[in-house]
Amino acid sequence: MTLADSRPRPDGPARGRPRSEAVERAILEGVMKLLEEGVPLAELSIERVARTAGVGKATIYRRWSGKEELFVDVVRAAEPPEPELPGTCLRDDLVALLESLRRRGLVSRSSAILHNVYAQMKSTPKLWAAYHASVIAPRRAVALEVLRRAQERGEIRADVDLDLANDMLAGPMLVRSVMRPDADLPEGLAERIVDTVLEGLRPVRSTAS
Repeated sequence: MTLADSRPRPDGPARGRPRSEAVERAILEGVMKLLEEGVPLAELSIERVARTAGVGKATIYRRWSGKEELFVDVVRAAEPPEPELPGTCLRDDLVALLESLRRRGLVSRSSAILHNVYAQMKSTPKLWAAYHASVIAPRRAVALEVLRRAQERGEIRADVDLDLANDMLAGPMLVRSVMRPDADLPEGLAERIVDTVLEGLRPVRSTAS
């Protein structure tokens, strides 16, 4: 697997001299090369990454505060980009968010290296916490904000627990992606999930004449 065409995230750390995309790409590629060689995350040091990437340790530390932050960017660079929400209606925004989850599931399935990285991250509390704080939590916040605005507009019942509604939307896709690796992730799945869940979230229309 190569990250040659991946771009580091623009919201990553910025410190020291201006950042060089070529240098950052070399560092990310260096980490992935070591992972492809079977080096466990626990044995990957900044020194080893620097040697593999052909840069100095200081070059890495100018861009990342430590190993955890660097690994999070490696995973993010290998994932599909964050979706741009259409903003046209609740359904379209939710479909865009779930389609992003579906594509991430396909990527992690097709990449043995990335699948292995996810597994190792979950067994490393500090690394998993960094990934959760910088990737998972912001994604969840975006979905909750979409639902909150829809509730204010009256598209979702006022009594709906938005945190639970978010779990109901993301849950089926995550189950198929993570817990059922043999399950299909076909095109159109995001639309089917959103339409099914929204049926239960919308306000009940009065039939009285």
